[in-house]
Amino acid sequence: MEMKKRINLELSNKAPEEVTELVLDNCRCVSGEIEGLNDTFKELESLSMADVELSSLARLPSLNKLRKLELSNNSISGGLEVLAEKCPNLTYLNLSGNKIKDLSTVEALQNLKNLKSLDLLNCEITNLEDYRESIFELLQQITYLDGFDQEDNEAPEASEEDDDEDEDDEDEEDDEAGPPEGYEEEDEEDEDEDDDDDEAGSELGEGEEEVGLSYLMKEEIQDKEDDDDYVEEGEEEEEEEGLRGEKRKRDAEDEGEEDDD
Repeated sequence: MEMKKRINLELSNKAPEEVTELVLDNCRCVSGEIEGLNDTFKELESLSMADVELSSLARLPSLNKLRKLELSNNSISGGLEVLAEKCPNLTYLNLSGNKIKDLSTVEALQNLKNLKSLDLLNCEITNLEDYRESIFELLQQITYLDGFDQEDNEAPEASEEDDDEDEDDEDEEDDEAGPPEGYEEEDEEDEDEDDDDDEAGSELGEGEEEVGLSYLMKEEIQDKEDDDDYVEEGEEEEEEEGLRGEKRKRDAEDEGEEDDD
């Protein structure tokens, strides 16, 4: 399938300016040049043209948002300076399996200031002595060459990087979001209600103590009055008994006097 037809198929009724990722692998380039791709793909961030018989990048359109470019297994031997002009924000470039032979060809990539990962596997340039050291010295902006950094640490998978970025974004959103609105206010309202209940309870307790104290005092006064009444009744009874005794005594004396007569 020719590249033009493949692009129309990939669009699937979408407008070019709505597309952020485009995969054109294994289609066919007429005359070894890019066809059907133009500046209207201004939102494109990832473009893959692997094994499309591409030999020239001269017709590459301006793609300022493009960050990832796959060009593996083609016949590109030079003309890499167009990449810095048309795709200045590239961070990942795969040129493995092309016809790149010497450092002077790669030197044109120095102007890709954001480039972090470069792949040149299966290119003739990899046969040069001190190939890796030379590339890292020439392109000081890159971190990974053929999937490894200068200390031979493997580059993370693209999916892992995306997951890390998503997690970072989620954490930032959580931090920015904070607690739901009214959360603290509800807690404060609950605390105020609890304080009111405590105050009401303490006031009620004080009232109950006053009532209890008054009641006890009244009981004590009543008991004292009852005791006084009891004492007075006892004294009255004693006085009455005394009077009756004296009366009996006088009656007995009177009877004695009568007997003597």
